[in-house]
Amino acid sequence: MRISYDDLCAFLYREARYLDERDWDNWLAMYAEDCTFWMPAWDDDGELTEDPQSEISLIWYGRRAGLEDRVFRIRTERSSATVPDTRTNHLLGNVEVLEQDEQAIRLRFNWHTTSVRYNHIDHFCGTSFYTLDLSGQQPIIKHKKVVLKSDYIRHLIDVYHV
Repeated sequence: MRISYDDLCAFLYREARYLDERDWDNWLAMYAEDCTFWMPAWDDDGELTEDPQSEISLIWYGRRAGLEDRVFRIRTERSSATVPDTRTNHLLGNVEVLEQDEQAIRLRFNWHTTSVRYNHIDHFCGTSFYTLDLSGQQPIIKHKKVVLKSDYIRHLIDVYHV
């Protein structure tokens, strides 16, 4: 399946809306069972870590089951990052297709998330790199790499911030 640029953007906007609305079931359904979700850390030399298996990451899930566990903790208030609830607003831009064939598409885009918690507003920004599997009826996220550009994080950061 080929996906148009407009449909690709609609897919990304839908994921952002699911995060903002805390629609966890629909958000999780956008991810393949064997997906990876990775947010590398910046090392002391200002370089991104390159291997989530041997270096520090801000977030690393090697399967959707990890995301499902994260959502379970959010829903059951077993997450200090989400109590009290955090309200977010995601803005996406500069969506670029890096590579596409009939089975997959690689893309990148910039994002800015505003987060409101404890009557305080935080801003996070970065660039995300996705690989979408196009072999089914709908695209599905196989790999997500999030490069957080904010170098000061005053509290825990979670999947819904990015």
